[in-house]
Amino acid sequence: MTPENLLHPVHAGSCVLPGNLCLAPVAGYSDAAFRSIVAGLGCDFAFTEMVSSEALTRGSRKTLPLLERAENETAYAIQLFGADPSRMAEAAIRAMEWSPSLIDVNCGCPVPKIVKTGAGSALLREPAKIGEIVRAMAAAVPVPVTVKIRLGWDDASVNFLETASVAQDAGAAAVTMHARTRAQGYSGRADWTKLADLKRTLAVPVFGSGDVSSPEAALRMLAQTGVDGVMFARGVMGDPFVFMKTKELAATGTLHEVPVEARIEVAWRHFGLCLRFLGERTACVEFRKQFCAYTKGGEHGALLRARAVKASTCDEWKAVFEEWRSAAAGQPF
Repeated sequence: MTPENLLHPVHAGSCVLPGNLCLAPVAGYSDAAFRSIVAGLGCDFAFTEMVSSEALTRGSRKTLPLLERAENETAYAIQLFGADPSRMAEAAIRAMEWSPSLIDVNCGCPVPKIVKTGAGSALLREPAKIGEIVRAMAAAVPVPVTVKIRLGWDDASVNFLETASVAQDAGAAAVTMHARTRAQGYSGRADWTKLADLKRTLAVPVFGSGDVSSPEAALRMLAQTGVDGVMFARGVMGDPFVFMKTKELAATGTLHEVPVEARIEVAWRHFGLCLRFLGERTACVEFRKQFCAYTKGGEHGALLRARAVKASTCDEWKAVFEEWRSAAAGQPF
């Protein structure tokens, strides 16, 4: 298969994704502002940060911003986490107020505070419950329900074929797998051979995740495993251009560096979106981690980051960006 043929639409139940390069749900990063940025830079489909089913059904004000949708997101998915089938179904119904194209079930988060509630990767130890959750949600909402899993709880309990098959049989329209165990967290290497095994087993689309940190890695995963799509996660932090670069590489076989001036303008637009969605006080603090990611590895990056982590107002952020522009132009600041 030629590189350009690796990129294509994906049918997940009644939902047709325009392409197969997606933004995974990334806690603290994949908010409406960031999803808006990547939507304009070649991302075919994006997921919200994971949303607590308990918090959503109880009307938590802190949860609602996670569901915000940018105007240029023609389609997006809401990811829910929880351990109670009826509560997850109730949350899915509530989530329909934001008109998602599909709703995803988090069965892979390894964070202890999520796991101790029986949600996230804790569900990998209870495949039957995954089936109950998917079945309840699929019966409750008119959009497809999908599932994100890991290889298993640990090396002694790698059961992804079972959990994925249970989810499919219960009505899941697609399965995404991060090719690490819960015990691995985000360390070690993702085992892409297991993605190939999963693709051969399931009838529904399979998306791969894990160690997709570059355009080359994305195309290599598609070619080597046969998965239907790729989910970028940590590899997108500070590099929202990765989607368009992957498409460029597939189409032309070459890659061009994004000029620092273009990086600055995208980061500035990103900051503006944060202001809009979060308000000045919260945006000025939250954007610090985004700015650090944008400037990582760049010239004068350490000095710029030292100033950025102290920026608390729009005026202070404007000054930081002016310093970045000066540095890019080779001028002192």
